[in-house]
Amino acid sequence: RIRDEGLNRSQVAEAFNHLTNVIGPRLTGTPAYKQAADWAEARMKAYGLKAVHQESWPFGRGWTLRRFVLEMTEPRYMPLIGYPEAWTPSTKGELLATPVYIGDLADSNAVRAQAARLKGAIILATQPQERFITADRLEPSLTDSAVRIGAPPFLNPRGPITGRGSNVLGDAGAAVVLRPTQGQHGTMFVLGNRTTRDDAVPTVIVASEQYNMIANMMKAGSPVKLRVAIETKYETADTNGYNVIGEIPGTDPAFGSEVVLVGSHLDSWHSATGATDNADASASLIEAARILSSLGLKPRRTIRFARWGGEEEGLLGARAYAQAHYAGDANAAARDKLSVYLNSDPGSGPIFGWYMEENAAAKTVFDAWLEPFKDLGARRNVMARIGSTDHLAFTPLGVPAFNSLQDYVDYDTREHHTNMDFADRVLTQDLKQNAIVLASFAWLTATRDQKIPRQAPIP
Repeated sequence: RIRDEGLNRSQVAEAFNHLTNVIGPRLTGTPAYKQAADWAEARMKAYGLKAVHQESWPFGRGWTLRRFVLEMTEPRYMPLIGYPEAWTPSTKGELLATPVYIGDLADSNAVRAQAARLKGAIILATQPQERFITADRLEPSLTDSAVRIGAPPFLNPRGPITGRGSNVLGDAGAAVVLRPTQGQHGTMFVLGNRTTRDDAVPTVIVASEQYNMIANMMKAGSPVKLRVAIETKYETADTNGYNVIGEIPGTDPAFGSEVVLVGSHLDSWHSATGATDNADASASLIEAARILSSLGLKPRRTIRFARWGGEEEGLLGARAYAQAHYAGDANAAARDKLSVYLNSDPGSGPIFGWYMEENAAAKTVFDAWLEPFKDLGARRNVMARIGSTDHLAFTPLGVPAFNSLQDYVDYDTREHHTNMDFADRVLTQDLKQNAIVLASFAWLTATRDQKIPRQAPIP
């Protein structure tokens, strides 16, 4: 029945389109994120879930980009591909000037010695980008070999100032800093830091091919001029982050109060629409809730659905929820009743299986449950752990918590935290499969006689 509902009466495409194309980027702390949270709450209520609500936690100010100009005006005109980092301040009006290249300077002391040239200048902060992220992580569902479970490391360019936290250029009065990225073909990895100071130097990430062109033009003595303007707004009216929670109550007299928690993060970075990170999982989770509710299924345990905020800034929403509801002696009883946490986040495409966090006993259960979905693209569960997803808010508490395993083709090189993470990269058939697998694993966990086997807390 779950498969039939998810394949033939799916509403997941509409949910995905609304998150990506209608709402767009969902940086935590912004009106766009709150719009997404309000929409998710309304959807869950419309689908008949119970106890639907939002929970707030302190986050800090948000940030919105209102206007941006980046172009070369001399010796020829060319629009440039770039994007300001999140929480960067505005420039002081529009800048039109020959940039100052400092990539060949030895260190920050050499930069200080050039302070007179840097005041009010457009700064090219590093040498041309020569090292790129050219390969995605290996696919764990295809090999038994030990593989790196995580994204490739960032390949920082060489230069005296490469970090975001340096005050050297700010002390010199630089107007704006341009930096290349590790992506190729116009792909830019664009992040940001919510603790960026108001008086920090505005920072723009530039497509490496164009940054390299400009730097090499300047080295050759070409009379380059750039136009740069950044207008941003710090969102201070509401400094909270928000999680969205709703559930299907358990019906078993003995353990209906036990909880199967299923979650994904609703927030994204800002230079695209956060399609594969993580609107696909959020839409699929909303669809999973709809499927179970629309079928009128009565789980033995409570199935609780969560959309987290602040994942991109450090798993903040999930950690706030875990600390409030499950951490410490006061929450010992609730923690014991949390049967499992199932998270859906990195990768795209079908759910191939689960990262089992080295829990062999749980893997035996999940292996049996995965078999019926091999015809929908499932492959296998793996014993490996994975980092940097919201399940890590729960593993230190001794709660069995697992993350879905999905496809990494083009994920690390093209989509993850980039300006290319748009809806076109996601197939509706994969969203349907994701929702079916999430709904089924939630249902199977909620109806099992025993809770999912536990192991020692993972720090």
